[in-house]
Amino acid sequence: MRGNRRRKLHFSKIYSFTCGKASFKGDENSQIGGPGFSRVVYCNEPDSFEAKIHNYGDNYVRTTKYTLATFLPKSLFEQFRRVANFFFLVTGTLSFTPLAPYTAVSAIFPLIIVVAATMIKEGIEDVRRKKQDLEVNNRKVKVHKGDGVFDYTEWKGLRVGDVVKVEKDEFFPADLLLLSSSYEDAVCYVETMNLDGETNLKLKQALEVTSLLHEDFSIRDFTAIVKCEDPNANLYSFVGGMEIEEQQYPLSPQQLLLRDSKLRNTDYVYGVVVFTGHDTKSTICGNLSLSVSPNAIWLFIPISLYVSVEIVKVLQSIFINQDIHMYYEEADKPAHARTSNLNEELGQVDTILSDKTGTLTCNSMEFIKCSVAGTAYGRGSTEVERAIGRRKGSPLVHENLNGENHMEDLSDKKPPIKGFNFKDERIMDGNWVNEPNAVSYEAESPDEAAFVIAARELGFEFYKRTQTSISLHEFDPVSRMKVERSYKLLNVLEFNSSRKRMSVIVRNEEGKIILFSKGADSVMFERLAENGLRTLIIAYRELGEEEYREFDEKFTLAKNSVSADRETLIDEVAQNIERDLILLGATAVEDKLQNGVPDCIDKLAQAGIKIWVLTGDKMETAINIGFSCSLLRQGMKQIYINLDTPEIQALEKAGEKAAIAKILLLNGYSLILSFCLSPRSNPLGIKGKCPLSDKRGKAQLNASKGSSEAFALIIDGKSLTYALDDDVKKMFLELAICCASVICCRSSPKQKALVTRLVKSGTGKTTLAIGDGANDVGMLQEADIGVGISGVEGMQAVMSSDIAIAQFRYLERLLLVHGHWCYRRVSSMICYFFYKNIVFGFSLFLYEANASFSAQPAYNDWFCHFIMFSSHHFRWLPWEFLTKMYLLGFASRRSSECTVQLVRILSWMFNGLCSAIIIFFFCTRSLEAQAFNQDGKTAGRDILGATIYTCIVWTVNLQMALAISYFTLIQHIVIWGSIVFWYIFLLAYGALTPSFSTNAYKVFIEALAPAPFYWIITLLVVITTLIPYFSYTALQMRFFPMYHGMIQWIRYEGRSNDPEYCNMVRQRSIRPTTVGFTARVAAGSSRVKDRTHNHQ
Repeated sequence: MRGNRRRKLHFSKIYSFTCGKASFKGDENSQIGGPGFSRVVYCNEPDSFEAKIHNYGDNYVRTTKYTLATFLPKSLFEQFRRVANFFFLVTGTLSFTPLAPYTAVSAIFPLIIVVAATMIKEGIEDVRRKKQDLEVNNRKVKVHKGDGVFDYTEWKGLRVGDVVKVEKDEFFPADLLLLSSSYEDAVCYVETMNLDGETNLKLKQALEVTSLLHEDFSIRDFTAIVKCEDPNANLYSFVGGMEIEEQQYPLSPQQLLLRDSKLRNTDYVYGVVVFTGHDTKSTICGNLSLSVSPNAIWLFIPISLYVSVEIVKVLQSIFINQDIHMYYEEADKPAHARTSNLNEELGQVDTILSDKTGTLTCNSMEFIKCSVAGTAYGRGSTEVERAIGRRKGSPLVHENLNGENHMEDLSDKKPPIKGFNFKDERIMDGNWVNEPNAVSYEAESPDEAAFVIAARELGFEFYKRTQTSISLHEFDPVSRMKVERSYKLLNVLEFNSSRKRMSVIVRNEEGKIILFSKGADSVMFERLAENGLRTLIIAYRELGEEEYREFDEKFTLAKNSVSADRETLIDEVAQNIERDLILLGATAVEDKLQNGVPDCIDKLAQAGIKIWVLTGDKMETAINIGFSCSLLRQGMKQIYINLDTPEIQALEKAGEKAAIAKILLLNGYSLILSFCLSPRSNPLGIKGKCPLSDKRGKAQLNASKGSSEAFALIIDGKSLTYALDDDVKKMFLELAICCASVICCRSSPKQKALVTRLVKSGTGKTTLAIGDGANDVGMLQEADIGVGISGVEGMQAVMSSDIAIAQFRYLERLLLVHGHWCYRRVSSMICYFFYKNIVFGFSLFLYEANASFSAQPAYNDWFCHFIMFSSHHFRWLPWEFLTKMYLLGFASRRSSECTVQLVRILSWMFNGLCSAIIIFFFCTRSLEAQAFNQDGKTAGRDILGATIYTCIVWTVNLQMALAISYFTLIQHIVIWGSIVFWYIFLLAYGALTPSFSTNAYKVFIEALAPAPFYWIITLLVVITTLIPYFSYTALQMRFFPMYHGMIQWIRYEGRSNDPEYCNMVRQRSIRPTTVGFTARVAAGSSRVKDRTHNHQ
């Protein structure tokens, strides 16, 4: 069984820093014992005197917010620290005074209901958390009790220093240091999905000195002292050392097993408890929550609007989650709105900042080409190559080095191999590629999987690995059979973002020491591959025994340095050995473009949304992807900002950073400012020679205005470092805003976040960031809206996002359909609520003025709460016509018809003011000085108040009916149900005792319902009140239609498929399209017309 487990190989991080045995005593870089590094663990001796001195906490974890004693005071404090609740508490308190026009019960009762319901809800949630805490804390794990005996102990009973035995598929009860595992080489596989959302397994490995502790009895005499960092929230770092028999061994994150992660594909592991309970990294990370203070603006918003908006936002989130058109069936992943607070922001997005790999592309890597000893191999074509061929107007052919043309062999019916799309008979013909593959691989990234699969298919099968060796099956071209070769693994120089390469030092069977290195082509070799391929350079060199011995001593010393800058020391040593390399060749894998990306970008561009691409790929790859997804096109003036000039490179070697910035500004920004920005936009007053003179640059800019031409800004990571400097970043933003497309290449995660922050703060408009990997988390958190792609790179981006979708193309529907709906609904609801409350409040004010401010209310106390909480939920345009609206060219989603502008709110308030005046004066004059019923009785305050309120209920609900675009069952239930419920309320409330219902006692049954005058007044007053709004909207729709009105006319007349009519309507588009394949077609037509005109 153990042998079968070894067949599942992890190869991304083979074995980090093996064979480290040297002492780090006296290391001047060590920080153990200093601030932040004071943890001391006595392994297997938790009851010793030294261990008890430190008094570390137990392993009990409590996630509840309240206890039985603190629930009532703490919960009440939480409720009334909210501004809205505190405001209504004050008004309710004032209702107990003699000056209050309403009874205290009617003012306090709704507040009690809201607060009590919230407290009960929080109490139930806390009880559930308590049950979860009990379940977790009472889990059991095997703990060493002495003499090699392990017995089950509850998690909450663990102490720092305990040695535990965790078995397969069990969770780790605390943060543990891995001592050994069921594998001979002391490795184990860990699933960290509960911590970071990553579904791929992580490889962990114990120190070689403890790797022999395979049985229970071997733990009996084990003792060690661990000195390490204090508890912190960093899941991916750990600095410490282990002392065994006065010999020091360095510890790294490779030996750390985090609480709440799970053991996979390993029978058991032994580990020593380092952090317990609330000191564990996962618990500390879970407690890092931000407290958001309530916004005082809610003081000025009606409580009905406050509640209704929250309800509607939750319903909108449900609509997003249940949208079948954003369900990705292949991965069984629907859209998921992780928060409901940003729904309306989706309709206001101005700029999208997108990652490339895994977001615009599939992150499904396929090995497609390679270069060996200067000879290129691979007949396959990429989607970018096909896009370039279409762009050049030439048919796609596959050319080899000798210039021969090879069309795709359609007769090749061999089943495809995932990750391998390589075709070249020169190196594939005759090898053992058709043999069954018994080895399955797991990788931490899809491109690494593609490399090893390709090696296997080409005759080099990685099939076995131990702690110090790697074994391959290689194809022998002479004997045409498999032969086994083994390499002794000496050192692994890990990949990091600064070095951008990874190296391994091995000794082959002939005794030669060889350094193999692979890295990004921008670092190791310039301009090797284009056509949208992700390329890596492979190089090597032989090392002499003395050279390796000197390196190994320095490398071991750097590894054993227990300090925060250990990685820097390791990088410095690695830098010295990774030199004078001999180029072996290059690999090229294709990251396929996702389905629907070009169409989605085109529609977003037509909606007036700007798209920036922030990628870590090289400039050539990003540019080609830009062409394939129509962010770039022919005729678009591409502006490059980079540091690849001899002058800058010389300054870079000399370390003259200030001079580099100056030259960059002179050669880059002065050119861009000369034909993009006006002189007043050049705050630094940059001067200098430009490849284009000022006049020519400005002439190009003027010529581009009013045409389909546009600018594209392309900047690399080094230049971006200077562009984001405080003195230059405003100018850089002004420059970027002038361009239709912006592509930032070779961007680090920090640069992505800084660019996002710059765009958000500099433009003051809504920004949306979208990405799929852990390197996009900072960008997602900086943007106003973060959208995570649940792709191949795990779930970290999703867990840090506000909304999760499975494919980039769903962004079109999320913004143009749901964003439009949410934004229009919320903005219209706000306007409607102001209208409704003005009608109610101003009619009450008119009554008080008419009654000489006698403090007697016109309405019964409980009438008020009926109108305050009536709401509306409706849909505007069908989604298919929303999409057509943007195709027709209605790019602005922030026009006055759907935004919460002050003028629009004031117009609705004015409508409410007019409605209140009409209702009050028509009702009072109609009931004044004449008999109300056949008995000759005149109307009193009770009849007048109920009549006015009936007219208000009818008016505000019919106003809603006039405002919506079309009816569904929900609209009918809400509108007509509210009116019917008003009469039911009058009957039920009037049937109560007079002491409770006061002047509403049987007022409907005995006074209103029998009187025809009541029904006549209701009918005439409601119709009269609605005539002004109806007349205004009818005239506007007929003679001055807004964009939604135009679409409705097109739909009503059945002309949505008439190209001539749609083109005529399109002429009213707010802005021309400069990005997308629609702009590409328009630019091509414009160039043809220009050539024809010039020829004539």
